Amino acid sequence: MTIVYDDPEGQAEDVPVRRIKFTVNGRKKIAEVEPRLLLAHLIRRGLGLTGTHVGCDTTNCGACTVLVDGRPVKSCTMLAVQVDGRTVKTVEGLAGASELHPLQEGFKEEHGLQCGFCTPGMMMAATALLEENPDPSEEEVRWALSGNLCRCTGYQNIVKSVLWAAAKLRAEAGEA
Repeated sequence: MTIVYDDPEGQAEDVPVRRIKFTVNGRKKIAEVEPRLLLAHLIRRGLGLTGTHVGCDTTNCGACTVLVDGRPVKSCTMLAVQVDGRTVKTVEGLAGASELHPLQEGFKEEHGLQCGFCTPGMMMAATALLEENPDPSEEEVRWALSGNLCRCTGYQNIVKSVLWAAAKLRAEAGEA
């Protein structure tokens, strides 16, 4: 990450960096980061994965939710150095190049998005839920998404989208 600052006295000290190794969406990466760099900024600026949105910088909105070792994390308040040796999954890692993930299909089929700003974070929180509980109740879906805010939809269609995806994933697992 490149940071430019004024040094009128010529007194600047070297800014410390730390080399980290991690896996993002199945691909191994190495990055040299400042210890204060947020994971959201590493993902968006360093990796160019702009599906992770930053809305509040305080963990309130959940738009920046990614999975770290399979658990939902608000990347706007996690330091990039904390993913050293870990696995990160972003919304870009949900599906292949030619097909949608069932959650993405569910959001399309059940009209679970409007402006789309919260959608990536909602999908990542829902991914964690469905990996842990493939047959959630409506209440369990609402609880799993309770850390993610949406200003447009009223949540009903988001919940329906997750339940639609859960049913599709269960059907696909039954076919295997």
